[in-house]
Amino acid sequence: MRRRPGIGGLQTAAAARDQYRLLGENVAKIRTDLMKEQLTTFKSQLEDFARKHKNDIRKNPAFRSQFHEMCAKVGVDPLASNKGFWAELLGIGDFYYELGVQIVDICLATRPHNGGLINLQELCTLLCQRRKSARESVSEDDCLRAISKLKVLGSGFEVILVGKRKLVRSVPTELNKDHNEILELAQAHGYVTVDEVERRLSWSSGRAIDTLETLLKEGLAMIDDGHSDGKRRYWFPCVSFSAVVGSETLKV
Repeated sequence: MRRRPGIGGLQTAAAARDQYRLLGENVAKIRTDLMKEQLTTFKSQLEDFARKHKNDIRKNPAFRSQFHEMCAKVGVDPLASNKGFWAELLGIGDFYYELGVQIVDICLATRPHNGGLINLQELCTLLCQRRKSARESVSEDDCLRAISKLKVLGSGFEVILVGKRKLVRSVPTELNKDHNEILELAQAHGYVTVDEVERRLSWSSGRAIDTLETLLKEGLAMIDDGHSDGKRRYWFPCVSFSAVVGSETLKV
């Protein structure tokens, strides 16, 4: 018959477990302290780097993007506030807030034309045109960062991916799978027809017409009936490389 461990053996095993637990806690604390020390050192070096290269960060979009990536790795967000160390040193907080205001203006101005959905590249081009007198160049990465700060305004103002293109949505319209498939199909020529949707997507006529008419009602599509073949074209300004701001038309 197998003998069970006595009280002494149980106490020894419990003491050993406590020692292992304390050892594990000490090792974890040492690692945590070391990581905190390394993080503090890295942040200090990041601040020194920012002081040394602040002009490049302000004026060079590619350099600015790489700087943001370095900040993200150590949990630093230079855009968290327009006050404090980073804002005073670089002034990039004000830069992105200014971009955000201009992006809102452009989205509102083009909304009657595109229904509140604009190609990101087109938005960046319009933004650069508006900022011709500004010293800082603007990149697509800058636009994305500025748009991310606009989410505090509520619904809308977000970037969605349709096919290979990034579109900026400034209205709370929800796009479902059918809507996205038509927008992706329209990227080839800027428009689609009911026949093309039926053939390329293997849809029924009813499904194609219903989805296209929904996009038309949402202001995302425009109709063109002036063709000899009699087929109605549904144009989508957000993917057709053109935008209207005021009375000026821009080809992107």
